[in-house]
Amino acid sequence: MPEKKRLKVLFLPAWYPSKKNPVAGIFIKEHAKAVSLYNDVVVLYSEGYDEKFKKIWEIVSDKKEDGIRTIRIKHRKSPIPKTTYFIYLWSIKQAFKKLLKEDWKPDIIHAHIYSAGVVAVILGKRYKIPIVITEHWSGFPLHKLSLIERIRARFAINRANIILPVSKNLEESIKSYEIKNQFEVLPNVVDTKLFHQSLNRKSNNKKKILFVGLITPIKGLFYLIKALSQVRQKRQDFVLDIVGDGPNRQEYEELTKKLEIQNLVKFHGLKSKKEVAEFMRNCDFFIQPSLYGTFGVVYIEAIACGKPVVATNLPVLQELIDKERGILVPTRNVDVLARAIDYMLDHYKDYSPDRISKYVRDNFSYKKVGEKLDKIYRRLI
Repeated sequence: MPEKKRLKVLFLPAWYPSKKNPVAGIFIKEHAKAVSLYNDVVVLYSEGYDEKFKKIWEIVSDKKEDGIRTIRIKHRKSPIPKTTYFIYLWSIKQAFKKLLKEDWKPDIIHAHIYSAGVVAVILGKRYKIPIVITEHWSGFPLHKLSLIERIRARFAINRANIILPVSKNLEESIKSYEIKNQFEVLPNVVDTKLFHQSLNRKSNNKKKILFVGLITPIKGLFYLIKALSQVRQKRQDFVLDIVGDGPNRQEYEELTKKLEIQNLVKFHGLKSKKEVAEFMRNCDFFIQPSLYGTFGVVYIEAIACGKPVVATNLPVLQELIDKERGILVPTRNVDVLARAIDYMLDHYKDYSPDRISKYVRDNFSYKKVGEKLDKIYRRLI
């Protein structure tokens, strides 16, 4: 069979990693890397407005990042209140025209987040290019969209060729905004070369529990610390490693001292992806009792390492975690969470690391997600 021609795919993300915020939209970059296995990707990203700019807009960087051409632009702030978004739209259109002058016309425009979908739809209609929008934003299930955001969301999502939410729960939430279109769930990507089972796991005197995430109330760390205080009354054969940082870190460190469990809880601060993967490979099980979410990459990264998970029974986590991969508990319920931790401390070895990690390789690897997107693109064309 002749080899398939590689398509030209333009990524238009509303969020993307930058020097200022290296983790913002990291999952969008992972999608771009998955697509680049099968097709040629260019990322066009606006880093927002710069009040020092005298020009209306400018390309501030155009180079390969992780093997993907990434064009970064900035634009000036509008002197008229609430109209800067129009300068953003115009600047993206001008950068797009520069690509056309290079004789690089995309076969597909793939926007990430509806706000970038607006300009994607405008360009798609003008140049007769199919539009794909992947939605990640938790504002939909939390019903946080303002009137202007609802207008933009309906404009973009109703006019795209297909919408790819990262979970079924997010799909249902989007539909609740009087939005009708073709939907297909497309999960986030996990780097299975980095997140995998450990062959030479360090032996530990104490059983190791791991939490990875932003230290804010949303991640449920308050309830986790309270639950560990209960477990401590029965046993002290464990330690909780907390990897991450955030505005509530000092508050939660003080809480561990108040509950006298500071010797059982270690705060490690922010770590690189490589270091996070090492923590995951060397823990006995992963825990994050989040109060809400739209996907939860950290759970899948832990599962990729063959670790069972204790999590909350959010709709999106019900899609990812079954009895073979862990335990789901109600949100904000300290007693049930404590019982789940106590159970997992004795039974984490009953879970099959091979079966757990295979689930991720079969569904969330670069190869699998890239294949799925390639099929969607070719179907649209």
